[in-house]
Amino acid sequence: IVSVSTGSQSSSVNSMQEVMDESSPELVMMHDDESTINSSSSVMHRKDHVFIRDEAGHGDPRPEPRPTQSVQSQALHYRNRERFATIKSASLVTRQIHEHEQENELREQMSGYKRMRRQHQKQLIALENKLKAEMDEHRLKLQKEVETHANNSSIELEKLAKKQVAIIEKEAKVAAADEKKFQQQILAQQKKDLTTFLESQKKQYKICKEKIKEEMNEDHSTPKKEKQERISKHKENLQHTQAEEEAHLLTQQRLYYDKNCRFFKRKIMIKRHEVEQQNIREELNKKRTQKEMEHAMLIRHDESTRELEYRQLHTLQKLRMDLIRLQHQTELENQLEYNKRRERELHRKHVMELRQQPKNLKAMEMQIKKQFQDTCKVQTKQYKALKNHQLEVTPKNEHKTILKTLKDEQTRKLRSCHRSRSKSF
Repeated sequence: IVSVSTGSQSSSVNSMQEVMDESSPELVMMHDDESTINSSSSVMHRKDHVFIRDEAGHGDPRPEPRPTQSVQSQALHYRNRERFATIKSASLVTRQIHEHEQENELREQMSGYKRMRRQHQKQLIALENKLKAEMDEHRLKLQKEVETHANNSSIELEKLAKKQVAIIEKEAKVAAADEKKFQQQILAQQKKDLTTFLESQKKQYKICKEKIKEEMNEDHSTPKKEKQERISKHKENLQHTQAEEEAHLLTQQRLYYDKNCRFFKRKIMIKRHEVEQQNIREELNKKRTQKEMEHAMLIRHDESTRELEYRQLHTLQKLRMDLIRLQHQTELENQLEYNKRRERELHRKHVMELRQQPKNLKAMEMQIKKQFQDTCKVQTKQYKALKNHQLEVTPKNEHKTILKTLKDEQTRKLRSCHRSRSKSF
């Protein structure tokens, strides 16, 4: 489309430039004639001639000093000379006026075409600015929507994180309280068992002591001092055994306490890990949902932007096509008008040539005759010069042959010129 427009535009401009180039000498003459006509004050039409007289000097009503006789005669001489210096035929003046009108038409046509191009350019620039502002507003709106979604997503994640932290802290407090309660229960039970164990040892110690005393009392053969030593030794053995049993019980209680505490902490840690995993899954699910929503929103934005761009391009292309169509129509009308005008001018020129054809043919015939005569004169001079040269350089016994040969060659060339003249006629 652009190439067609450029071609049509160049053809119109070339055609107009051709007309202006062809008519430029006549236009210069026409401007000179116009200046001469404007400087004159009266035009006298007599038969087929126009007489233009310069009477600018009569327009000044102010009195002037009376000139001398020599000055008056000189002024009269110049006036009489200039009175007949610009005699032009009525047909020539009419033709110059017509050509001047055609030039004005072409100039007006070109100026109108330039105005139309500037107007079209302004329309395209205004539409492009409008579409650009619309696109900027659309993109700003989409950007605000994306920022709003991002802010809402970050706020939701912050709320979720605070909620999870509160749950973890609550679970940690409950776990710490349960652990403390569990430890207190174990310690209370172990304390109770230790008390029971110590009471049973005391009872057993008393029983063993009484039993030993009874055995010693029944044995009358053993001295008293030896009995006392045996009793003391049994007491020490019994106390040592009870101390070992008490230490063994304390060791078992401590191991039991450590084992149960570790088991309880393990349960708490497993539960805490489950809660943390659940929180992480919840957070990931939330982020995935937000990303899916963001992805869907971006796809919707891309589709809306693509639709807007397509609509804007369609509008811009439609305006361009309309303007190009209008431009082509104007160029076609101007070209048709130019063709018609050129046809009329060529027809007028052909009519003039047909009228001038007898004179032209006679002039051409006279020119051909003159050329033939000039050619014959040149041939004769060349023949004489060549004959003299040949006679000088050749012996006398060959002069007849040379003269005959040169004469035949001259005759042949003159016949060829005669045939060319007849053909031109």
